[in-house]
Amino acid sequence: MNMDPRIERIENAASFVEEQLSGLRPEVGIILGSGLGRLVDDIAVEKTIPYRDIPGFPVSTALGHKGNFIVGTLGGKTVIAMQGRIHYYEGYPMDLVTLPTRVMIEAGIKYLFVSNAAGGVNYDYKIGDLMIIKDHINQMPNPLIGPNMDKYGPRFPDMTRPYDPDLIARAEKIAGELGIPVHKGVYYGGTGPTYETPSEYKYIRIIGGDVTGMSTIPEVITARHSGIPVFGMSVVTNEAHDDYSPDYFNDGDAVVKAADAAAGKLCSIFKKLIESL
Repeated sequence: MNMDPRIERIENAASFVEEQLSGLRPEVGIILGSGLGRLVDDIAVEKTIPYRDIPGFPVSTALGHKGNFIVGTLGGKTVIAMQGRIHYYEGYPMDLVTLPTRVMIEAGIKYLFVSNAAGGVNYDYKIGDLMIIKDHINQMPNPLIGPNMDKYGPRFPDMTRPYDPDLIARAEKIAGELGIPVHKGVYYGGTGPTYETPSEYKYIRIIGGDVTGMSTIPEVITARHSGIPVFGMSVVTNEAHDDYSPDYFNDGDAVVKAADAAAGKLCSIFKKLIESL
């Protein structure tokens, strides 16, 4: 019987990455969102693996995304960080969007940490605020559509707690100790690449979204499929409201700058949380 081409691609990419790791076993996978690449500065880097060198791998084309796996030590643990993620809006199918997550799982991660830049639809959220993700609303194609890859997880994975309650509680405690205010809310994921219309922002707020973005959920679903606990955090980079002034404009460069300004606080929480594992 022929092997599922999706599994073949994952295994080929994973064996290349594992060769590059030379025996390193990462415990934590980290996905860095737009403008959040500076967490890499805190990692004692041992290996950099460019996506372009990995067989069958897609390359990130998004603003503020570099396109490497960074392997090293953070918070006393071996981590593998995606410096730049792959987005559905770039035109890649979901099996490629989630390929890096599958490869990190094959490499042995026990936890997945995700971050993103997001628009704050909740009126209480301001630019530069941090939000711990407690749940999400998915409006992207589900990455598990198609024949189930039984070796990775069940046909119908439970999503009652997509973001790990223990990790959330630890992060809240750490943020309190560091004096960093954090919200806790719901991430709404749409395909992009357009920013939402004012009416769409209003709709997202009405159905229970606190922030909105164009990423994260496919990787979270993939990790949960394999039973990997997930911790997620959003940086609010623009106020996504439906009562704009006539001259308001959503600007991608401004989003990356706002994420960069708040990245230090997010990095402190991630580092302490990894230390606590």
